[in-house]
Amino acid sequence: MMRPLLLLSLSLLFSSSLMAQPDDSEKRLKEQAAHFFAAYSPADGSVLPTTPQVSNISIDDLARKVTMTVDATFAMQEFYPKAIKNIYKKLRRSLPRPFNKYKLTLVCCGQPIEHLVDPALYKINDMRPGQWRNISYDGKPWVTDLSKPNKVTHGLYNRHIALWASHGSYFDSRKQAWRWQRPNLFGTTEDLFTQTIVVPYLMPMLQNAGAVVFTPRERDWQRNEVIVDNDEKKSNYYVETPKKWRDAPFSGFAAHTGAYYDGENPFVAGTARMTLTTRKNSNPVTASYQPNIPEEGRYAVYVSYQTVEGSVDDAEYTVYHKGQKTTFHVNQQMGGSTWVYLGSFLFDKGCSQFNRVVLSNRSAKKGGIVTTDAVRFGGGMGNISRGGQTSNLPRCLEGARYNAQWSGVPYDIYSTKKGADDYGDDLNSRSLMTNWLAGGSPFVPLKEGKRVPIELSLALHSDAGYDPIGHDIVGSLAVCTTGFNDGMFGSGASRLMSRDFADSLLTNTCRDIKAKYKRWNRRYLWDRNYSETRCPEVPSAILEMLSHQNFPDMVMGQDPNFKFTIARSVYKTILRYVSAQHGQPCIVQPLQPANFCIKPEANGLLSLVWTPTVDPQEPSAMPTSYNVYMAEGTGGFDNGTMVVANHYTFKPQPGVKYSFKVTAVNRGGESFPTETLCAVIRPEATKTV
Repeated sequence: MMRPLLLLSLSLLFSSSLMAQPDDSEKRLKEQAAHFFAAYSPADGSVLPTTPQVSNISIDDLARKVTMTVDATFAMQEFYPKAIKNIYKKLRRSLPRPFNKYKLTLVCCGQPIEHLVDPALYKINDMRPGQWRNISYDGKPWVTDLSKPNKVTHGLYNRHIALWASHGSYFDSRKQAWRWQRPNLFGTTEDLFTQTIVVPYLMPMLQNAGAVVFTPRERDWQRNEVIVDNDEKKSNYYVETPKKWRDAPFSGFAAHTGAYYDGENPFVAGTARMTLTTRKNSNPVTASYQPNIPEEGRYAVYVSYQTVEGSVDDAEYTVYHKGQKTTFHVNQQMGGSTWVYLGSFLFDKGCSQFNRVVLSNRSAKKGGIVTTDAVRFGGGMGNISRGGQTSNLPRCLEGARYNAQWSGVPYDIYSTKKGADDYGDDLNSRSLMTNWLAGGSPFVPLKEGKRVPIELSLALHSDAGYDPIGHDIVGSLAVCTTGFNDGMFGSGASRLMSRDFADSLLTNTCRDIKAKYKRWNRRYLWDRNYSETRCPEVPSAILEMLSHQNFPDMVMGQDPNFKFTIARSVYKTILRYVSAQHGQPCIVQPLQPANFCIKPEANGLLSLVWTPTVDPQEPSAMPTSYNVYMAEGTGGFDNGTMVVANHYTFKPQPGVKYSFKVTAVNRGGESFPTETLCAVIRPEATKTV
């Protein structure tokens, strides 16, 4: 009778000894995991700033699974499929039995590391979080240039992007003085330096790919500013078709002389006008804005209007510039009561009908509403008074806070510090202005705003830190924020989208710079709480392009060729990222043509000849056609003539000077132009120069 009890006792003893074993195994598991990460280094040769720490280990013996949670330091490297496979392989080998046979999952930034692979570069599971999925915008673009001879079908057409160049001059209330936000180093300051990459290189690349680019800082370097407004009753510069216009229902823009003070909003000080639209092409109703340009030069053109019930999505604006004209459609169903950028154009000095902006009531929709307010020419000088003084700088050199006020942004958006801290206001206003414009769009559906479908934001800086070890190059660093609002945007999309974007920027920047200059460093990918990556309600990143604290970085950074290279890399990253989010193919825009020359022919013709430029990194960047731009005499360049061959023949008039430039085109967009070459045929000449 005792034998079964004895067997039972032995069984319990044996099972209890087995149950005691996992305690020792779990202890060794934690020790081995800590040892593995203490000795870990990324496969690409980069160095993590600190040792990754394992914060939690979860064991499921029934399912034979081990889940390890590692801190954000581990996520500062680039994850790609092969690297992840090797990480798991080496980690499994280092673990004690029986866990080396279990299924392993490494979690970092709240996600398995498999989910931290850049979807734009690698094929990944469709169920992975961090994509727009079915969230998209299908309406018309905010602004469309109708005069371009080429159409973009595989670039960034109808994609709206927010972009800005770091800091700007601000008013320091403690010192009661205007100052730069970053120190003077190596002949510049970050407030100035980053603009020399973003404005002349990156923005045009994105626009040439079809994107609509918003920037919270003034983009135009023109010191002059001329505003023509319907409220200037005695002005001959604003002329509308009589008896066809009436006042719009809301307040509009009106400027006063002198400086503007904290809280003043110029977009509630005046009126705007409105009229019904027609489908007829003859005798349209118009409003003409004819400025008195103080100095010949290039001026940005901004228009303003109101978004009302019945607003059309194809308001027709024509810009007359040096005798040429360029026509745009503006979607007035979004973005009313602020400045809307059309483009930058050369204008003659003085007041002439050959230099003006005309709004027509022509539309595809009969009986819709088109509204009009003021038109602005040129970026101008800063006119926001702080501490009783303005900056005495061009507006483009000031922080975003002041441009936001001049653009009609509400006070609680551009001054979250209630006027007490312009530095903090400037940081926040860049992102909050983006949300204000994008609110009500498919990408920011839960916020009130202007319904502009901005789907991405990027801040370009130049503070990648310093290298205490003394390496030659510091390189690039990127920042994102995934841990805010439970890791979600208001649209329901995952904030992993921001990490994907930041990772892509860092990976591609290092790859592209190394390809041309043979050296560059991938510094870190930070997932941290920064205003410019936390506040936007769309995927966002900061790219610290290089280190302005490091002389070798700045030697490269001041080279225009380097600026072009890093800007093209960022453009390509945005192109691939956005295309991947929407499941669309993409083609990289070509490089500018080379060897451009003009040859006189025996029969009095001019022959323009050039060669395409091959981009060894981008097989898709081959041109399929070219745009030839021509200016006659002192007039401006026309909107281009498309040709398929790499040559163009033209019949000139004797004694007239002609200027030419050429761009390369494909379905992904348009290249930068060649240098401008000029020619004049003089019958009395005996030599060709």
